[in-house]
Amino acid sequence: MTNSDQSTAGTAEHASDPVGALIEVLSIASSDARTTEDIFTGDSHAMPLGRIYGGQVLGQSVVAASRTVSEDRPIHSMHGYFLRPGDSSRGLTFSVDRLRDGRSFSARRTQAYQEGVPIFSMIASFQTDDAGLDHAEPMPDVPAPEALVPQESDQLHPLSMRSISELPVEVRHVPGTLFESEAVTPEPHQSVWMRLRRPLPADPLLHRAMLAYLSDMTIQESILRAHGLTWRTPRLNVASLDHAMWWHRPAAVDDWLLYTQDSPSARGGRGLATGRIYTREGELVASVAQEIMVRVPPSDAPAA
Repeated sequence: MTNSDQSTAGTAEHASDPVGALIEVLSIASSDARTTEDIFTGDSHAMPLGRIYGGQVLGQSVVAASRTVSEDRPIHSMHGYFLRPGDSSRGLTFSVDRLRDGRSFSARRTQAYQEGVPIFSMIASFQTDDAGLDHAEPMPDVPAPEALVPQESDQLHPLSMRSISELPVEVRHVPGTLFESEAVTPEPHQSVWMRLRRPLPADPLLHRAMLAYLSDMTIQESILRAHGLTWRTPRLNVASLDHAMWWHRPAAVDDWLLYTQDSPSARGGRGLATGRIYTREGELVASVAQEIMVRVPPSDAPAA
């Protein structure tokens, strides 16, 4: 059975359990290849437009790198580049280089390949749990998720989340979604509540990888909001260029998490978005930064 056949079979098997399908996608396998590197293989969600969702590759790369580090050194940061669009009908290969193992820190480089060509490159750092200074930016005051309208997968535009047929994540926008119209009031920020649709196993690595998966969802939207654009803006062209993430504290992704997002700058066909992820209780668990390519024909772009 080919990788694409396996992906199709897995999608059918988990048609009523999208969270189970996601767990399966993140459960990459060790390769039998005899090399000096650590090699892993994996499959993709079946995607409507055929492109791999970037958060999936992030999560898989986190799992691959973490498999080469002892469990007492969880990942605390990653910096990655999306080099090429991935094909969701083909399998992936992940190659991990062990760059350094110090007394308390480890560093790994992970490359994701398809057909022998790199589509994503990441360097990640791992650290033992050490004592030290402790402070965090407080969570903003926003409505609780129960006070917001649930967003179903059939409402999602493929450019936004590259939505799969059954989304494993519940998403609730605080200011409203960017799917109903072609323009919104310009403002360079938004907040989004997210959680997995059902409980996950109590596996810290799985929750960290799932948090990386979630971190790529909706973060681009603060850039669009800054210019009054939505996912329905004619001929809008958006693609993620890079992604950085810092894990500050443990988090359970099967409980509500607030993702606050801002865009400090856009220029030259690129936009920068930053984000903070909080638990429902207000604990800051992660920070995120992403630059995207964003192109809108001048005649379609409203004044900012």
